[in-house]
Amino acid sequence: MELHIRYAGDDDPEKCTARKLARFELATLHRSHSETPYGVVLNPHAEQALSPADRERAEDVSLVALDCSWESAGEARFSLAGEHRALPYLVAANPVNFGRPMELTTVEALAAALAIFGETEQAEAILSKFTWGETFLELNAEPLDRYADCADSSDIVAVQQEYLDRGEE
Repeated sequence: MELHIRYAGDDDPEKCTARKLARFELATLHRSHSETPYGVVLNPHAEQALSPADRERAEDVSLVALDCSWESAGEARFSLAGEHRALPYLVAANPVNFGRPMELTTVEALAAALAIFGETEQAEAILSKFTWGETFLELNAEPLDRYADCADSSDIVAVQQEYLDRGEE
């Protein structure tokens, strides 16, 4: 599956997972919205959750992520062309946000989407470039498997709610 990243360049280049993916030719970086191809856009502000039902759209187009600092990741930054989808509840494994829910790096977000689409080998391949990459899949093994078994967005939201309810107990 083709991976594209709208690269804002506003975070630490040494810690930037998008730049590393591009160096290994695992994703293509784009410096402007107009250069970024139409696709399934991973957007935490989207109204619909990413699900296996979105896989066909991503195969026909691309999987697109926005790489920017969390401080500037407001809704306006996500005005990319495509079908916008939010990732369900997952926990970060990256050293900066380890253990924090929903504060994923670009590579974690792309790997999660690939895993939900059943593209586990590609998810493992992109994460293999990071010392903590395998940890992301280990920490999120159960939810990713459950999300991958869902039929659509409403099923994803129901499974996600179970994880959110656990956190409230």
